[in-house]
Amino acid sequence: MQSRNLSLLMDFYELTMANGYFKDGKHEQIAVFDVFFRSIPDDGGYAVFAGLEQVVDYIQNLRFSDEEINYLKSKDIFEKDFLNYLKTFEFHCDVYAMREGTPIFPHEPILVVKGPILECQLIETMILLTINHQSLIATKSARIVYAAQGRGVLEFGARRAHGYDASIYGARAAYISGVVGSSNTYVDFIYQIPALGTMAHSYVQSYASEYEAFKAYAMTYPNNAVLLVDTYNTLKQGLPNAIKIQQEILAPMGKMLKGIRLDSGDLTYLTKEARKMLNAAGMQETKITVSNSLDEYLIKELIHQGAQIDSFGVGERLVTARSEAVFGGVFKLSAIEVDGELVSKIKISDNIQKTTIPGFKQVYRFYDENCMAEADVMTLFDEVIDPHKPYHLFDPNFPWKSKTIENYTVKPLLIPIFQKGKLVYDLPSLKDIRAYAKKEHDTLWPEVLRLEKPHEYYVDLSQSLWDLKQSLIKQYKK
Repeated sequence: MQSRNLSLLMDFYELTMANGYFKDGKHEQIAVFDVFFRSIPDDGGYAVFAGLEQVVDYIQNLRFSDEEINYLKSKDIFEKDFLNYLKTFEFHCDVYAMREGTPIFPHEPILVVKGPILECQLIETMILLTINHQSLIATKSARIVYAAQGRGVLEFGARRAHGYDASIYGARAAYISGVVGSSNTYVDFIYQIPALGTMAHSYVQSYASEYEAFKAYAMTYPNNAVLLVDTYNTLKQGLPNAIKIQQEILAPMGKMLKGIRLDSGDLTYLTKEARKMLNAAGMQETKITVSNSLDEYLIKELIHQGAQIDSFGVGERLVTARSEAVFGGVFKLSAIEVDGELVSKIKISDNIQKTTIPGFKQVYRFYDENCMAEADVMTLFDEVIDPHKPYHLFDPNFPWKSKTIENYTVKPLLIPIFQKGKLVYDLPSLKDIRAYAKKEHDTLWPEVLRLEKPHEYYVDLSQSLWDLKQSLIKQYKK
């Protein structure tokens, strides 16, 4: 892939604002911005945070070459001193974020940027497009993997993704959430996500007969033969031919047909019949894989109907998150420094969902004595929660709904990524991110994980943060 400088991958108003800050001499004023989202895709109970590694890579490579400076100069609206500033641009901000793979919930900051307001503003678009895309696919994939109930899920969406970047990073996000492999060879090359695939219908059609196609494939890949059995007639031709290949070609070699794949038809009926036929032929070890416009709902229904399926190939509805077009993450100012002190800021809306939560914040996750996630609490950044003392939880919108918890553990979710522009976080391997995502997913109650009408996970405010929000609402609503 051709190397690209993505420094100008930003909304144009970020540059016009930055130029304005610079002209007014406030470009070094310290500000705090939160990244958060307002609603969970597919009305689900949780989402999954992904894309941090690519955000880090973008920030580390944020430089403006002569070519880009000349382009901006050609717009004839930017100050000369501002363009000179961009020529020698360096990043000085603090960045805090949750670890990739963390289950996340509406309104809580999943990434925080604190630093000179001009620098914060310039990275807004790239942060959002990266996190919004990968978190959307990671969330969809987690739902699909959960619906599969331990059966393997393969990401088959490369040709249906919205461009090659979407295919690459979509596969990455899907792997974080438990997908076992991808049809995309490139992601195996760069991320070591297992590339998986066998044959298309065109391979079968290109031979004089289906049997000849199967024979050629089995002779080529005797240790890894998976045959696509629905090109002509699944039960009358495809399965009988697959069984003949086992008996006539593979068995004499001491090999077993690894699997068959179905890509059309009534998958419940066909897999039940296929399993009977394979078992009757002594091919209990031969696995059944299905594909064809699958998603979590269809997978759940197939399993409910008793379909005999060992793994699922999921394409367009995973890699495009077809049922939900966008993740909806936003980048909002929450504080700004005045005379050396941070002053909290709020955006107020008649729509309660769009009223922001002010201040420089931390997010704590509470776990019960069985290590199950019980609630998240947003606090002011310097607040400390003592797990040895009872803690009072209350709904920030309906504060009379409350309870006091004891015997809990608690951990801060926002951890330092950059300090004064320097990377201080050791980026984990993709396999480590995947393992962490699985561990954290397992802390969620089944009621939160269910696909339809899940239990609403509690995201509360500390008393100090709630008081701050109410005081600002009263101040600006006069």
